[in-house]
Amino acid sequence: MTEVFRTTTETGLDPRRWKALALLCVTNFMVILDSQIVILALPSIEKDLRLAPGSGQWVLSAYLVAFGGLLLFGGRLADLLGRRRMFLVGTALFGVSSLLCGAAWSGEMLIGARVVQGISAAMVAPAALSALMSLFPDGVERNKALGCWSAVGGLGATAALLIGGSLTGSLGWEWIFYLNLPVAAGMLVFGPKLLRESRGRAGAYDPVGAFTSTVGLMLLVGAIGLAPAQGWGSAPVLAMVVGALVLGGLFVVTERRSNAPLLPLRVFRSRQFTGGNLVMALIAMTAWGMGSTVSAYAQDVLAYSPLRFGLGTTAMTAMTIISAYAAQAVVAKAGIRTVASVGMVLMGTGAFLLTHVSPSGSYFADLFPGLVVFGLGLGGGPVAAISAALSSVGEQESGVASGVNTAAFQIGGALGTAITSCVVVSYGFQTGFTASVVFALIGLCVAFSLLRR
Repeated sequence: MTEVFRTTTETGLDPRRWKALALLCVTNFMVILDSQIVILALPSIEKDLRLAPGSGQWVLSAYLVAFGGLLLFGGRLADLLGRRRMFLVGTALFGVSSLLCGAAWSGEMLIGARVVQGISAAMVAPAALSALMSLFPDGVERNKALGCWSAVGGLGATAALLIGGSLTGSLGWEWIFYLNLPVAAGMLVFGPKLLRESRGRAGAYDPVGAFTSTVGLMLLVGAIGLAPAQGWGSAPVLAMVVGALVLGGLFVVTERRSNAPLLPLRVFRSRQFTGGNLVMALIAMTAWGMGSTVSAYAQDVLAYSPLRFGLGTTAMTAMTIISAYAAQAVVAKAGIRTVASVGMVLMGTGAFLLTHVSPSGSYFADLFPGLVVFGLGLGGGPVAAISAALSSVGEQESGVASGVNTAAFQIGGALGTAITSCVVVSYGFQTGFTASVVFALIGLCVAFSLLRR
């Protein structure tokens, strides 16, 4: 019989919680890794599957559109049907879709399998984060758990280029997908043993809210991804943006009138919830914008191979892990606003140092100082943003709140990449890094004005 979640005040702390945290962090690592791991494999995929010029980008975008569009609905399903159940179902689907991606014999099949993979990620990610919140009570232990979650997420984002480049160059692009199979199998074996079932409030589904939010988010993410190639003023991009705005308005109207809303709009009255999600989106804009710019600079200007550039990001990865650990230790004493603000300052400073890159630059002179400082901010900032966003809602809405937080990160990342890509094409790499500085300054203002101690 399924063990239904009971609060820690009734049952005490789960003795398996730290082992469960390790399992959940591995999940976060793989979900974020798969968002970007195909970047360096795209040329090989296009060549082997004979994709038309430009269509290879959909191997990346298909995952992001499905993932970002369904996060809100996936989080709500986790609240209603059970977080462990959604975690296991999503993990199984993630494994099957990864197998289909690796075995794809045509571009159409690969893109379709990537859509399914994005759907599975939208089921797993909010379920995993809300399960973490239910395992650890508010306080020191939760801060430690969120620090681990944030560090592993940063590791997944920075390790994607290293792992993707290494596997593609040695075993072939198929193995960037086959890599997921043993991980998914391990999660399916240990998940039922380590995770207790937990649910939010009982209630009916909100089909209109689910439809408007899902399609609206898909159109928004799709427009952001298409804009660098088509232009922000092109007819397809404008049509998608208008469609997203219309559906967003319908979603708000529906949620106000619904007796069982997909996302209770009252949660946005909390400055912590709103501020935490805005800060998370701006962290992603800064990080993905800087990451896409520095990757292009290192490979196009410094002529680094994908493997060499991936190895060069290990300094930033190490700093991300160290700062995430430090942030969880001080956030309860210094406050969420302080940690988030310091994180944005460090990310902005790192991006500013990178604005001094030159055509004749080198790794240690042009990249290393900026990557180290940026990594320090990238580790600590998300700890505060997640804590602010999720600690301000009750157990009943933690699943859908996790979906909102993850969607903020994905949409912010896609928007940051799109904007900086356009800036780099028009004005060069130095201005592209300056755009990330601007994102960080906006994030600092939001953190200081909306987040409280």
